[in-house]
Amino acid sequence: MARDKYDDINEDDLWIQYKQSKEVAIRDYFINKYSPLVKYVAGKVAMSKPGNIEYDDLVGYGVFGLIDAIEKFDPAKNVKFKTYAVTRIRGAIYDELRTIDFVPRSVRQKAKEVETAIQKIQNRTGKNATDQEIADELQIDIREFYKTMTKISSTSVVSLSDSWFNGDDSDKIQIIDTIESPTKMNPENTIERESVKELIVKAINELPDKERKVLVLYYYEDLTLKEIGEVLSVTESRVSQLHTKAIIRMKAKLAEIKEGIF
Repeated sequence: MARDKYDDINEDDLWIQYKQSKEVAIRDYFINKYSPLVKYVAGKVAMSKPGNIEYDDLVGYGVFGLIDAIEKFDPAKNVKFKTYAVTRIRGAIYDELRTIDFVPRSVRQKAKEVETAIQKIQNRTGKNATDQEIADELQIDIREFYKTMTKISSTSVVSLSDSWFNGDDSDKIQIIDTIESPTKMNPENTIERESVKELIVKAINELPDKERKVLVLYYYEDLTLKEIGEVLSVTESRVSQLHTKAIIRMKAKLAEIKEGIF
C-alpha cells in the first residue's frame, strides 16, 4: 500500500494540526487509517444480532461513529484515540439498531419485567438479586426464567454504550467509559458529573463476580463471547446470559440512583 504524506508526521502533532485547521485531507487520512476499527466492532456486534441485520449495514453505521470520534477527539485529554473511537463506533451502531427497532415488543417487555423485578429485590434486600429470587418475583419457575433470559439475550440490543446522564453532548456519560477508564477523572468535568461517574463505577463493582468479569472482558478486553466462555469455563450461550443479566442489573441499579438524584 502506498505511503501517505502524513505517515511521517507524529500522530499527536497531526491531531493538533487537524484540530486547528480542520483540513479535510487530514480527516480522510484518519478515516482510512482507523477504518479497520469499524470492521472489527461491526463484526463483534454482528455475532450477537439477528440474521436479518447485514454486516455491511453495521459497517456503514460504524463509519458515522468513526467520523464523529475524529471530530470530537481531544488529544489533550491523554486518552488513546483507538479506545475513544471504539466506544463511539459501537455507540453509533447501537443507536442505529435502536432506530430500526428489530426487537419484538414482547421481548422488550420481558426485559423490562426482569429489570423491574431486580430493582424491587435490590430495594428490598439491599443485595444483588439471585436467579431464584428474580424467578420468584416474576412468579415463574427457574427453568422458565432461564428460557426468558436466553430469549432476551439472543435478540436484545441493550448495551453499555447507552448514555445515562442526559445533557448536551459534553455532559453525556456512557457506562462503558467508566469500565474502560474507571480511575481517570477529567478535572474539567463538573462535580456533579464526577459524582455520577463514581456511582456508576460503584454499581459495576457491586455486580456478581462473573457478570462483572463478562463486562470487563467484553467491553474493555474486547474478547468475543466464545473467548470469554473459555476464560470462565462456561458455554457461549451462558456468557450471553451473564452479559444480558449484567446489563439489566446495571439498568435497575442506575434507575434507583436516578430516582435518588432527580
